[in-house]
Amino acid sequence: MLNFPQDTKNEQKCDVTHGTMGHLDPKQPPVKRRPFAAILAHPFIQKVELLLPSEIYEIVKSNLLQEESRPVWDRVILPLSALLEGEFFNQYIKTGYVNIDLGNVMMLSEGNPNVTNKYSLREGILTMHLDKESYERAGIVGKPEGVKGKRGTKPRWIVEINLRLPSMLHGKKGFDRIVYAFRNVLLSPVTWLFHDLATTNTIPDPLTAHFPTKKVVVPEVRKDLKVNLPSFKPPPKDAQESYTGGFEDYAVELHEWLSMLALKSPRVELGDQTKTDSFLSRYVPPDDLETNHKSLVHVKWEGFLSSLWAHKIFVQLMLELPKDTWFAYIVGGFGEGWSGECKNSTILKLPEATNEYILWEVA
Repeated sequence: MLNFPQDTKNEQKCDVTHGTMGHLDPKQPPVKRRPFAAILAHPFIQKVELLLPSEIYEIVKSNLLQEESRPVWDRVILPLSALLEGEFFNQYIKTGYVNIDLGNVMMLSEGNPNVTNKYSLREGILTMHLDKESYERAGIVGKPEGVKGKRGTKPRWIVEINLRLPSMLHGKKGFDRIVYAFRNVLLSPVTWLFHDLATTNTIPDPLTAHFPTKKVVVPEVRKDLKVNLPSFKPPPKDAQESYTGGFEDYAVELHEWLSMLALKSPRVELGDQTKTDSFLSRYVPPDDLETNHKSLVHVKWEGFLSSLWAHKIFVQLMLELPKDTWFAYIVGGFGEGWSGECKNSTILKLPEATNEYILWEVA
């Protein structure tokens, strides 16, 4: 854990892990150990980025950037009550209780969870971030959300409902109370991002009746980025097999360098430091930059993506790219909770080391 001032209790923090992935079975890829678990921990993913040397880009292009491998999602306008009606409820929510591969969708509504009402649906659990008035009028049990007693903030409430429970059926008292709240209190239609995770297509598709707009995620590729690479080699350990203070500096500088590349900043490009006024830009690249010039490729997928898809892409990279090469894999989420800050995971596969990695988790 990197050191932070004591008054940042409710602020984002960054955990850094240096480890080895171990054996990777393509038939049963890991899901519970790092760094794989860090990818699957994202409830919703807004973007996935890949940084790698130009000489291995053709492997990625031929295996991962084909049209048939592009994720597809929808934008649709629905009231909350539509989630509990007809085939939409039976196929997309209830079926997942029996077969997760057939009835498993994720949905995220518009809105700011700290200002307006916002909803999400994942693995059958509907999460609602409500203001005080909507919560009291709806009459559904929830719990307070946000920092207690913070001045300048209005009371917020969070309600979680597992719609896959056997008791969630029309005619049941508790379920009918939810239906009533959706039809009489939380009745305004909202725009949703919708992603069907099913492995087989549903015919007829219940979503078609609501006239969705289909979106295909086309990767954005930037080629021939000329940079001087920093040294990816971690600092040595002491006699007790623990890192000294040098590891913190190493982790901070390397993560900052990777972030600048992902942000398309010219500050990390070759020769930029000689023409940039230090008064205008205080960023300084790592001190251990190599003098030989390297060409990089930046691939970016942006949309409404699932952690299962991001996990699959990472596993394919580990299996198909040369073992002695390096690459960086960045997964960024949507704004979550009362703070609206984004969860972010960055994985650096170290060069000249089989399955050795550095993982940064910002949450």
